[in-house]
Amino acid sequence: MEDLKNLEFLAANSKEIVEKQVDSYRQQHSYAGTIIGVVVLFIPFFLNSFDTTFRVTQYISILPIALFIWATLSMLSIFRTKPLDQAFSVGKYQDFLNKTYKEVLLNEIESNTNSYNRNLVITERGNKRYSTGVNLTTIAFLISIVLLLANQFIKMEQAPTKVQVVNISKLR
Repeated sequence: MEDLKNLEFLAANSKEIVEKQVDSYRQQHSYAGTIIGVVVLFIPFFLNSFDTTFRVTQYISILPIALFIWATLSMLSIFRTKPLDQAFSVGKYQDFLNKTYKEVLLNEIESNTNSYNRNLVITERGNKRYSTGVNLTTIAFLISIVLLLANQFIKMEQAPTKVQVVNISKLR
């Protein structure tokens, strides 16, 4: 009987690589959803803090909001990608009933390699969008924090409000 340990190793290793690729893809989706949630919760807080502030600060606050929107759209685009190919198809089981063990292993290796290569295009595009979203979110948060701190520390001194006390009994 032929020694097929090297083919078994390659088949198991190629399957594991595709599984890791799919797990990484799913994890990226989870992280993107978390970032979207944080951004969506932060925007109202950020906008609410600029009720009484300089007009210039209000105009500058448009920049981080635009970056947050761009980042959110970039993260949402990750969810629109096609699902990843997960190698050996169940529909092919019937075809392999009459094949030798070596042929099945070779076909599995080829199938896993093809799946990895097809998935690579999807995952690289997703990685690029995810990185763009993370970078934009980070920049927007930094700008937001600077604006929030500037708003707190550089408030205009307002003149005290003059109150005139009117005695109603003297008026009658």
